[in-house]
Amino acid sequence: MADRGAGRNLKSRLKRRRRAGNPMQAYDALPPPLRQWLAAACLPWSPASALRIWTKAGGSRDPAAAAARLDAAEQAMLERDARVWAVRAQRRGKPA
Repeated sequence: MADRGAGRNLKSRLKRRRRAGNPMQAYDALPPPLRQWLAAACLPWSPASALRIWTKAGGSRDPAAAAARLDAAEQAMLERDARVWAVRAQRRGKPA
């Protein structure tokens, strides 16, 4: 019997990257408000990229502002992915 879960979450055209190290240890080391944000995120974020945005946005001083910055970054990635799919659908002659 084929694995039904095979191929899930692989429909995106966004670049995939392999990460070195243990992703669960990296996730566990994140600040609790950032882990809460990641748990509700639409996209699968790496702990390193989420922490980079969190730190640059001043997450330790203002978690709400950092969460807003992460929301904006995620929205931009979702819009970028939607444009990729719309262009691909146009090329195939399907409505977007």
